[in-house]
Amino acid sequence: MPQTRGQEDFQLSDVEAHITGTVWKIECQVGQEVEEGDTLVILESMKMEMPVEAEDEGTVKEIRCEEGQSVSEGDTLVVLE
Repeated sequence: MPQTRGQEDFQLSDVEAHITGTVWKIECQVGQEVEEGDTLVILESMKMEMPVEAEDEGTVKEIRCEEGQSVSEGDTLVVLE
């Protein structure tokens, strides 16, 4: 009987915008391993740059934003696995 991994092995973590602003720069790539505290995206709001950091370690599964895109607080920017 093949072994299956438990759901906890495949948890996804959404990295959300903490402010409303514009995606200034994306600092990660799909498949990249990241550590807690790594900068994933830089947002610009009111002429200030605000880094969005990984809250956990993991692998970038999906990037849901593009440079120059306007985002709202709470929008998912990156999904980690």
